[in-house]
Amino acid sequence: MSQDADDDDDDDEEEESGEAGVHEAGARFDYGFSGLMARDNRTQLAPLTLAAGKPVATAEYTLKSGGYYRLDINADGSQELALSGGDFFRAIWVNEIVIEDIEIRPMGVHSLEFDDAGTATISFVAVVPGRYTLSIPGSKGETQQAVFNIR
Repeated sequence: MSQDADDDDDDDEEEESGEAGVHEAGARFDYGFSGLMARDNRTQLAPLTLAAGKPVATAEYTLKSGGYYRLDINADGSQELALSGGDFFRAIWVNEIVIEDIEIRPMGVHSLEFDDAGTATISFVAVVPGRYTLSIPGSKGETQQAVFNIR
C-alpha cells in the first residue's frame, strides 16, 4: 500500500472542521446543551443509612463509568458514625456534597462523619472501573459497608 493511500482519510476531516484555529471536539454521546451534568442524566441511588446496629446498604450498587449519580446518606443520630472509603472517593469525581442546603465542592474526600442526625447528599460521576467500599471505620461485618461496582 502506498503512503498516499494511507493518508487519504485524514485530509477530508481537516477541510470540513470549519474556521481556522478552531478544533471542534466530537462526542460519542449527545447529552444536550447542559452536557453530562444535566439533571436529566443524573440517577438517584438508593440511600445509605448510618444507624447503630442497622445495615448501611440494602444491596450492592452497580454503576456505569461516566454515569452521573446522586446518593443520600442518612444518619439517625443513634451513634456517632462515619463512612470511610478513600479508594471509592478516588475512583469518582465529586461534583458536590450538600449538607443542610450548604453546597461543598471538594477537591477530595476520604470520609464523612455524622455526630448527630442528618443527611448528606453527594452528587458524583463514576470514573474508574472496579469494586469499592464505603464502610464504618473499625467495623468488620459485611452489613456495615456499602459496595460499589463501577463498570
